[in-house]
Amino acid sequence: MAALVFIVGVVAVIGGAELVVRGGAQLAARLGISPLIIGLTIVAIGTSFPELAVGIDAALQGNGALAVGNIAGTNTFNLLFILGLVAVIRPLPLGSQTIRFDLPFIIGAAFVLFLMGLDGWLTTLEGVILIAGAVLFTVLTVRNARRESVAVRAEFDEEYAVRLTKHPTRQLLVNAVMLLVGLVIIGFGADWLVDGAVELARLFGVSDAFIGLTIVAIGTSAPEIVTAIVATLRNERDIAVGNLIGSSVYNILLILGVTSVVPIGDIPVPPELAFVDIPVMVAATLACMPVFISHRRVSRLEGAIFVSAYLAYFAYLVISRT
Repeated sequence: MAALVFIVGVVAVIGGAELVVRGGAQLAARLGISPLIIGLTIVAIGTSFPELAVGIDAALQGNGALAVGNIAGTNTFNLLFILGLVAVIRPLPLGSQTIRFDLPFIIGAAFVLFLMGLDGWLTTLEGVILIAGAVLFTVLTVRNARRESVAVRAEFDEEYAVRLTKHPTRQLLVNAVMLLVGLVIIGFGADWLVDGAVELARLFGVSDAFIGLTIVAIGTSAPEIVTAIVATLRNERDIAVGNLIGSSVYNILLILGVTSVVPIGDIPVPPELAFVDIPVMVAATLACMPVFISHRRVSRLEGAIFVSAYLAYFAYLVISRT
């Protein structure tokens, strides 16, 4: 029964995230926001909504370790497995913004989380600091988007530009309803997902952190997987990379920030998270640096190494913590 509740929860948050991304992106476009900014911010935040809902629900239920484990596991999965898989499918060229702005930001955010978790807790004040970092990242992303090349702008215009209809007011209402319905579905789905995950942890005798690092992290990363693979197959490379890096930054700064602020009291960071799994996430971000900078691309070989590294880490988790 626990597995069924978990699966239903995963399906719900994936479906809800799709509605949020589609409805939010179209709504923003109809309100005059640039397709480039929509792709780099709204879509990145939208694909992180499952992690936000799961984090808040887990924290309110007193399972804060699951929330922190989910973010550490999700970012490691994003940067090693998904980014590596995308490069294996097709070598991944990188834009200057990714190397000069997104990469330093994700490395900095990962280090900040590592330092905050060393004392075994994420406090409300630290949550506020993380949220402030998310606001700064968004403002700088919007500012830098204005400097992007014509080719990048065209790519995002093709993906996120509004298609004119005969009934713009009706379509605006439909987009708003999609957004709201998606948020509601994610809320219910996150509750089922957390309930099922906690019950699975009890059944198998493993920690909430382990469940968060593995099946919850992979489940809530489904929107990023779909977005990255579809963008890659369409040869929309900047969308694929921008979404992955942007979502990873928002996962730490916005998602964990809000998760740390919402409940009353601090969120625990167990020793295995503070001294093993968060450092692994930091190492994954650092591994991107030489790969990204060397040839401004991720080759198939490098992608395969990233995927293999994640599978090795996953095997370590299964062997050492079950």
